[in-house]
Amino acid sequence: MTECNSIGFSSLPIVAIISTFLGMVMTIQTSYQLVSPLVPKTIIAGVVRDSVVLELSPTVICIVLAGVVGSRIASELGNMRVSEQIDAFEIMGINTKAYLILPKVIASLIMVPMLIIVSITLSLLGGVIAGEMAGILPADIYIEGLINGFQGFTITVAIVKAVCFAFSISLISCYNGYFVKGGSLEIGKASTRSVVVSCIAILAFDYVITALML
Repeated sequence: MTECNSIGFSSLPIVAIISTFLGMVMTIQTSYQLVSPLVPKTIIAGVVRDSVVLELSPTVICIVLAGVVGSRIASELGNMRVSEQIDAFEIMGINTKAYLILPKVIASLIMVPMLIIVSITLSLLGGVIAGEMAGILPADIYIEGLINGFQGFTITVAIVKAVCFAFSISLISCYNGYFVKGGSLEIGKASTRSVVVSCIAILAFDYVITALML
């Protein structure tokens, strides 16, 4: 529960801010592209919905979490390794991988999909707000566009992506932090490396899952 609070609830403010503005920007950008009078206004909401659910919320938010959560995990474990706390646990007969790494991985698998659901909701809500504020389309037409042609399978794809991304972030960050050797400089390098590798893994998983499931 401590890791769930650290990974999930601590990341909620930044996820909420980014998600809301993603939805607002996507609505304005889509309306700018679809300027033909032959295109129904409801199409704007449909394009925003599918873009947010399938790609923007899972991928962008998890890349942000790789920087926020991944660097914290790597730094925490790296500091414990350098200060010999992990060695002390092992001397006491504690399985450090099960005690330190497993809770972080499980918490990530639980909380990241929840954050993605929150992100999708707030992004679509941000789209409604932007549509009203910019005079692009009324809220009732926007909501009608969200409902028309909605396929529940897209949510399944988003959750599968979130689970795979969460596993990548947590495992890569734990690995880089757990096996740090040296001092504080190496901890910083391990944190940076974990973020970079996690982002690459997220993009690779994104391609594979999209190719397989869509």
